[in-house]
Amino acid sequence: MLDGTGLTLTTVNLSAPDPAALARFYQRLLGWEITEDESDWVLMRSPAGGVGLAFQTESPYHRPSWPAGPGDQQMMMHLEIRVDDLDRAAAHAVACGATRADFQPQEDVLVHLDPAGHPFCLYLG
Repeated sequence: MLDGTGLTLTTVNLSAPDPAALARFYQRLLGWEITEDESDWVLMRSPAGGVGLAFQTESPYHRPSWPAGPGDQQMMMHLEIRVDDLDRAAAHAVACGATRADFQPQEDVLVHLDPAGHPFCLYLG
């Protein structure tokens, strides 16, 4: 907490054309449970606690480009996911519905795109 203000980051919210479908992707990827499921908003939290992920309907939704070029819809954020085995985690991500990005800026990090196009990085930790 900062100077007693009581600020606590609880959730990262991702926009999507279909929040339930994107939540199910991350449920398969991370093994987290969906804790709230409404028509326009879905929330999931890690069983270990910490910051959760939420997904909300965005209309109209424009997929981000990775990497973005001039005039492209840029990503607003991306997720960093620590893994024990990079190749195994990458195969799992693809099996869950992710796409491995064509552009890979680092050898020890693998960038993937979720079904809504949000980039996320798998890295050894």
